[in-house]
Amino acid sequence: MKKLCSLALLAFTAQAQPSVQVLASNGMRAVIQELKPQCERSIGHPLSIQFGSTTDLMKKIDSGEPFDLVILTKEAIDQLAKGGKISSNTTAIARCGVGVGIRSGAPKPDIGSPDAVKTTLLKAKSVAYAEDGASRVFVEEMERKLGIAEQMKPKTMLTHGSGAADAAVAEGKADIVLTLGSEILGVHGVELAGPLPASLENYVNFAAGISRMTQNSDAAKAMVQFLTSPAAAPVYKVKGMEAR
Repeated sequence: MKKLCSLALLAFTAQAQPSVQVLASNGMRAVIQELKPQCERSIGHPLSIQFGSTTDLMKKIDSGEPFDLVILTKEAIDQLAKGGKISSNTTAIARCGVGVGIRSGAPKPDIGSPDAVKTTLLKAKSVAYAEDGASRVFVEEMERKLGIAEQMKPKTMLTHGSGAADAAVAEGKADIVLTLGSEILGVHGVELAGPLPASLENYVNFAAGISRMTQNSDAAKAMVQFLTSPAAAPVYKVKGMEAR
């Protein structure tokens, strides 16, 4: 009973504090959603989180969207720090490689080697990935490396956001989705066939930065500390990411 009362008190205390306004990349969604309740209890503040592509969230920041903490690709975080939008003391959070997703229950394709990936992509009737996704540049680089860039153009379905790419596969509109593994795992109707072979794989690195305009810097720092703590590390692995 004491434990239940303590947990209830912690939850009440967190809700009574000002919320931490977070802008986070879709690639971090699965991890942050899983850790959110524990994080709120740990830092004593509720979290108000907007997820989106790095491209969309950068536009929001440029247009004056208020935030306390932002978690985006390292390149975007570096750009925000250089532009004075966030503190120069940024923090590496995690990295994630590109995965191959298929409709739940469909036969798993052979993606164990570059030649196998090439054959699988050429056999697919349609391949979906996000036009504004952090992994797009790596997907198209892989296609060029395999010598199939031109052949893939007619069968490529570009979507706005990785969620729409996953949905295209779940609904049978595309055979394969190519996006970060963390954006495939746990999505209803889609399953991860596996990561790309090591010789084709590339990783998207995510980092966090605290707004120079925040009035909630202590809570934002506490959230970063929680996300990089040993207690959070196992969740990254389960969600297809590597904690940094």
